[in-house]
Amino acid sequence: MNPPPLPVRKRFPWILYWTVLALIILVALAPMGSVVACGLIANANGCKVDEGSVHPCIINGQDYGHLLYTLGVLGWLMLVTLPGGLFAFVIWLVIVILHREAWRKRVTAGLIRS
Repeated sequence: MNPPPLPVRKRFPWILYWTVLALIILVALAPMGSVVACGLIANANGCKVDEGSVHPCIINGQDYGHLLYTLGVLGWLMLVTLPGGLFAFVIWLVIVILHREAWRKRVTAGLIRS
């Protein structure tokens, strides 16, 4: 007769929570990336970029002024994404704490009954 299998301890799904947190951070900081890319491209090619108007920026025979202007102006999107990211982080933190506590109580109760 075979003995019953030993209970397997289920691990808390940290990988899911860390993935969601990384997505929250990436979305909240995405406009900053566009501004940095705009600045790097413009500086490397001696172009002028500001929010007032589109300036010509010739790179390898093509004008990228409008693209650089768009990348630069996307920085204003941070006025929405940073507070939204902060709000999403607070919600994420509350959910992690509540889930972790419920999980801990379930595991502890399961070990006591065994």
